[in-house]
Amino acid sequence: MKGDAKISTRAMRRLAWLPAGLIAFYVAVSWPGWQRQAGQAAGLGARMTCSCRYVEGRALGSCHDDLAGIPWMTLVRYADDPKAQRVTASVPLMATRSARLKPGFGCLPER
Repeated sequence: MKGDAKISTRAMRRLAWLPAGLIAFYVAVSWPGWQRQAGQAAGLGARMTCSCRYVEGRALGSCHDDLAGIPWMTLVRYADDPKAQRVTASVPLMATRSARLKPGFGCLPER
């Protein structure tokens, strides 16, 4: 009887690791797609916010409402560099993109 209890306890411990393993597998498989979507959101956020800020002349805080409802945009964080007329948008740990005002052309993405 004692041997059976040890076996079932070991089996339960192994089964307890199953959800963690499945979650790790899901994250590993999904990560490249998430990075691509985060890059697109950061790029869109940088260009739109740069245009809002430097072409329209609005405050950085008022530009966030323009992008509400677009997937991933709630995760994007913005940094403003008024001296260089540049806006940098990033999704933490995933992607960073920036756009800069070029007079006569508007806001263009930077490489």
